[in-house]
Amino acid sequence: MNMGSKKIQEKMIQRADARQVSFSKRRSGLFKKASELCILCAVETALIIFSPWGKAFSFGHPSVAAIIDRFGRPVKLDAATIREAGAHQETVLRDLNKQCSDILNQLEDEKKRGEKLKQMRKECQGRYLFDIPINELSFEELLIQKAEMEELMGKFLKHREKYLAQPGGSSSVDPYGRSVGH
Repeated sequence: MNMGSKKIQEKMIQRADARQVSFSKRRSGLFKKASELCILCAVETALIIFSPWGKAFSFGHPSVAAIIDRFGRPVKLDAATIREAGAHQETVLRDLNKQCSDILNQLEDEKKRGEKLKQMRKECQGRYLFDIPINELSFEELLIQKAEMEELMGKFLKHREKYLAQPGGSSSVDPYGRSVGH
């Protein structure tokens, strides 16, 4: 059995007191939904409801008056306004295209930098960066050293997890056969 809302028959409620209660509840629910719509979708909304007794209730974002002023009167667009709007759209489009181009250039630079680091790493494989004093390493060599340390730490932690997962892995001997004091 569905415990959600029941489907009600859509006809006017006969009793005036029941009609008033239903109107009040539904009005507040409708205003809440309109408010959620404004927040979630960033829209402007105006809602005006007249009760069966003629009383007006309203909700508006940013305000009912602002919405009525904006949409309630016919707007006449002249050629100058249309040109201005078109120029604004072109400016916005140009700015967005520049941002896109800048981001693509940054991406390309990072790809080149990654390739350079990859090449340096290949060249440094026979040479141990850990043997060279840190102040003698270039920035790229430091990045390689950092990456290698992180890789080594990852391998160590993985090996340690495997060791501890084995039966008797939590004994007083570490994975290297050394005694561990408890």
